[in-house]
Amino acid sequence: MTAFRAVLARFGVDPYILAILTTVGVAALLPARGGVADGLSGVTTAAIALLFFLYGARLSPRAALDGARHWRLHLTIMASTFVLFPALGLAARAISTPVLGPELAKGVLFLCLLPSTVQSSIAFTSLARGNIAGAVCAASFSSLLGIAVTPVLASALLGGSVRIDAGSAVTLVLQLLLPFLLGQATRRWTSGWLAAHKPAVTMVDRGSILLVVYAAFSEGMVAGVWHSLSPWRLLALLALCAALLAAALGVTGVAGARLGFDRADRITIVFCGSKKSLASGLPMAAVLFAGKDVGLMVLPLMLFHQIQLMTCTALARRWGRRSGHDQPGGVVHRDAAADRMHSGGGDPTAPQNARVAR
Repeated sequence: MTAFRAVLARFGVDPYILAILTTVGVAALLPARGGVADGLSGVTTAAIALLFFLYGARLSPRAALDGARHWRLHLTIMASTFVLFPALGLAARAISTPVLGPELAKGVLFLCLLPSTVQSSIAFTSLARGNIAGAVCAASFSSLLGIAVTPVLASALLGGSVRIDAGSAVTLVLQLLLPFLLGQATRRWTSGWLAAHKPAVTMVDRGSILLVVYAAFSEGMVAGVWHSLSPWRLLALLALCAALLAAALGVTGVAGARLGFDRADRITIVFCGSKKSLASGLPMAAVLFAGKDVGLMVLPLMLFHQIQLMTCTALARRWGRRSGHDQPGGVVHRDAAADRMHSGGGDPTAPQNARVAR
């Protein structure tokens, strides 16, 4: 397995991207049907709840409080996530609807309303030698804020396509927010075990997302929604997703410099402000677009996710090399400071604390 990962790294292929593409292929060839699909729905719900429980269990409340003091950094990242991206999505919708069709165009706008990622934002910030403590807090804040903000934005901008009622709100709270709060409440008993079993926790993190990917694409295959997607529409969607990411990376990079942030903070703004969360987006789509072709609605998010991983991996490696601290073999790792932020096992290094607590 190590040799296989080394070969992938040599060709610049992220194993996780390969796993997601493989999952999509399996869903296309062997989609879940009937009773299996019903059982899979329950399993994926539990998997997403477990994922957010782990987020809560790994985030130190003291670290979150320390990180919150750097309010300019967090406001800049939140503005990119919940103001810049929706504006880009609205601009893209006017162009994309005639080319992609109404459902895919709505999916593009939906991806622009989602919160930032957690794991990859931290990992890329670490590799590029950015403000890791700030990335941990900003990504976690974004994920939590998105539980409330994304449905409101979706209801306002997507109108009748979105189902928001008391039942859907309760579902989102029970599936995402409550597990996170339970993780926070129990972390005094769980954080040490999680820190000692990081490989297993990583497998649960990524396995949960792969499971949701399989369920979404299986549903699309069974419903026959993919037959209407021509190669040209797929290429147009890829180009649009790449353009959205390029615009976000460019604006966050310029904004960080113009607002006077130091290099470490600018790196954090770029990587946290340009991401969209697959882990949050898929379960939200299942709730908000219940009864519709969810598989087609989340396809833009799936493609954007792959593009952001590949592009940001290349950027993080290059910026890390400029600092002389690139990881061996080009593999993305969080460093000890980020691990301590999640495990609560002490404060990050002094320079990082100084950046956060200004």
